[in-house]
Amino acid sequence: MPIKYEETEKVRRILMTLYGNPVAQGRPRFSRQRGFVKAYDPIKSKAYKTLIRLELQPLMAKPGFRQFENSCRVHLLICRAIPSGFSQKKRKEAIEAKIRPTTRPDTDNYIKGILDALNGTVLKDDSIVCEINAGKIYSDKPRIEVMVEERLRY
Repeated sequence: MPIKYEETEKVRRILMTLYGNPVAQGRPRFSRQRGFVKAYDPIKSKAYKTLIRLELQPLMAKPGFRQFENSCRVHLLICRAIPSGFSQKKRKEAIEAKIRPTTRPDTDNYIKGILDALNGTVLKDDSIVCEINAGKIYSDKPRIEVMVEERLRY
């Protein structure tokens, strides 16, 4: 996953691209253990978050890197694989973004999964995210593109 870190006087920004089929946050699963109910992440969601955190390790290990602590904005572009059943015409329209994915998983479930992965790694806490811009498109190269931007206080 290519990661780019930029810092100026006014803003800090992280741009990253995670290649592969995007994974949305699944519904929590529950189990009973000794009379107590325990909630846990579905395996696919947990593995995807772990992958994102592992990819972020080199950035976080850089000298001088510090977590974002002020209000942030997040931009997400979810690029889903084009369904194999699409005709050539429909495939072309999908690549040109004339046809967009309106099927499940929902966009907000992708957002939840990404924010959970960024929580405690790049972001001090995902509660500092005050603005989110997200969209789903089809692409020949499935991926998620993420930009996290923090305006620096003076």
